[in-house]
Amino acid sequence: MSTPVLTAVAWPYTNGPRHIGHVSGIGVPSDVFSRYHRMAGNKVLMVSGSDEHGTPIQVQAEKEGITPRELVDKYHRVIAEDMGSLGVSYDLYTRTTTGNHYQVVRQIFLALYRNGYIIPKTTTGAVSPSTGRTLPDRYIEGTCPICDHDGARGDQCDNCGNQLDAAELRNPVSRINGEVPRFVETEHLFLDLPAFTESLGKWLSTRTDWRSNVLNFTRNLVEDMRPRPITRDLDWGVPVPLEGWDEQSMKRLYVWFDAVIGYFSASVEWARRSGDPEAWRAWWNDPEALRVYFMGKDNITFHAQIWPTLLMGHNGAGDRGGNAGPYGELNLPTEIASSEFLTMTGSKFSTSRGTVIYVRDFVREFGPDALRYFISAAGPETQDVDFTWDEFVRRINFELANEWGNLVNRAVSLAAKNVGAVPEPRVPEAADEELKTMARDAFDVVGGHLRRSRFRAATQEAMRVVSAANKYLSEQEPWKRKDDPERRDTILHTALQLVSDANTLLTPFLPHSAQRVHELLGGTGTWAAQPQLREVDDLDVSDRSYPILTGDYAAEQASWESKPIGVGTPLSKPTPLFGKLDPELAETGPEWAPIQS
Repeated sequence: MSTPVLTAVAWPYTNGPRHIGHVSGIGVPSDVFSRYHRMAGNKVLMVSGSDEHGTPIQVQAEKEGITPRELVDKYHRVIAEDMGSLGVSYDLYTRTTTGNHYQVVRQIFLALYRNGYIIPKTTTGAVSPSTGRTLPDRYIEGTCPICDHDGARGDQCDNCGNQLDAAELRNPVSRINGEVPRFVETEHLFLDLPAFTESLGKWLSTRTDWRSNVLNFTRNLVEDMRPRPITRDLDWGVPVPLEGWDEQSMKRLYVWFDAVIGYFSASVEWARRSGDPEAWRAWWNDPEALRVYFMGKDNITFHAQIWPTLLMGHNGAGDRGGNAGPYGELNLPTEIASSEFLTMTGSKFSTSRGTVIYVRDFVREFGPDALRYFISAAGPETQDVDFTWDEFVRRINFELANEWGNLVNRAVSLAAKNVGAVPEPRVPEAADEELKTMARDAFDVVGGHLRRSRFRAATQEAMRVVSAANKYLSEQEPWKRKDDPERRDTILHTALQLVSDANTLLTPFLPHSAQRVHELLGGTGTWAAQPQLREVDDLDVSDRSYPILTGDYAAEQASWESKPIGVGTPLSKPTPLFGKLDPELAETGPEWAPIQS
C-alpha cells in the first residue's frame, strides 16, 4: 500500500551560492530519502525553496549595490541551479516572495491570532545609529548575562543554549559594522510560546524514535519558553495582516515566522500547479502520511519547537484550545532528521573567511555523484565531520572507481566480449545462488536504514554487495573458462545480475551514474529521473515570473526490488563509470579550492 511521504527540506537563505556544507545536511540526505521512497512505491512530495526575507538580505543588497528584490532574484536562480546540478529531485523548489506564499502566511497568522496565540507587547529593539535600521538580534553580539560567554548572539547563546534578548547582552556591538546599537521602545507582535508548554511537551513525549540530539535539545527548550517576537521594524518582508499594522511600511513579519510556513505554502503551490488545488491534503491532513524534515543542527529550534507550535496554534490545539484554521487540522512532523556540521580544518564553512567550497565548482570538477556519495558515506550524519581532500580522494578512488566502477566494467566487458549479450545461466552452482540471495536480502536491509535516515549504514550495506560480487568474479575467473562456455556464461550472468541489483541499491545515492549503468546493461528510457529548472508565472502576482525546480519522477523505471536481467539483451564494451582521481589532489585539492592547514 502506497504511503504519502512529505520530505520537507530546510530553505536555503538567498544571499549567495551554495557550498558543500549546505548540501551535506539538507540537499543530499533529503534526496536520497525521497528517491528511495519513490522507488519503494510511496507517494512522495518533496518541497523547499529560497528563504528571501529579512535584514541580512537588505545588508547584502547594499553591499552589492542592488535592491533586495534584485538580490533574491539573482541568488534564487543560482541556488536552484546548484541544487539541480546535484540532482536533488524536488517536486517543487520555490521561494518565499511569491503571491501564494504571502497568502498562505496570512491565513496561518490569522488563525493563530484568532485563537489567542499572538499577543502584542512593548519591547526594546536595537537600531543602527548610522542607518536608523533595525538590527536583527542575531546581528548583535556581546557577553552572555547567564554564562559570561563572549560572542553570544542577541537571540541565543550557543554556549549555554539559553534564549536571550539583545538588550540583555553586556557590551553589545553590531556584527555588521562594530558600532554600539541604540535600543528604543517599539510595539511588536509575539508568538505566545508559554501557551504551548503543556501541549508541546506532551507531543514531544511521543517522539521516542527521534535522533537523540534533536530530542534532548528540544526538551530542554520547552522548560524555558518565552514569548517570541514575530514582527520586526523593517520594510522587506511579508506585511502584517492586521488592521492598523498592514499600513505601517516599517512593520513586517519576522523572517523566521514566514520561512517555516514555506513547507506548507510550497505544498499548496505545488498542488495549484498540478491542476488539483486540494492535492496537498494527502500529506497535510491525512494522519497516516509520513512527514520528515531535513536540516542542519542549527535549525532544530525552528523545526522541533517553533513550527510545531505554529501548526498547533492553527489547529486550535495549544494549551488555550481554539478552532482549526482554514486548512483543517494540519499534520505535525513525524521526524526531524537533523545533521551535524561538515567542517573544514575544524571550522564551519564560511564565505567571509574564505573557508568555502562551492557546489558548482565541485560538480564541475568531479561530477554530482562523487559529492553525493561522499556525503552519504562519510557525511555529518550524527557528528561533525571535517572534510579533507585526502578522505575524498580515498573514497572516490577506492570505493567508487576500484570497487563499483571496476565491477561494472569487468562484468559488462567480459559479457560483451565473449557473448555480445546477457548470457544464459546454464550451469548454476551453489556459489551463484548464495550471492544472488545475499543481493536480494540487501534490499530489506538497505531499505530499513534509508527509512530511518541512516545513510552511512545504507551505503555500507550496498557496497558490501559490490565487494562480494568483485570477490566472486575474482574467484570464479570466467576469463579462464574458454573451454567451458556454459559455466563461463553462468558466472557472467550471475555477475551481471549482481551489477543490476547493486545499481538499484545505489540509485538513491548515485542517480546519474545509475542511469548510465542501466544503459550499459541494455536498458532504455529513464531509470532515475532528474529535476528540471522551469520558468513559471507567479500564480497571484501579474507580470512576475521565476524559476522553479520540479520533475516528472513518475516516469522513472527504478523500483526497489531485484529484477531478473533479460537474457539475450545486447551489450557493448563500456567506458569507465568513474575515473580515478590524481593522488596529488589528496594533498591540497584543486587549484580553486581553499588551502587546508
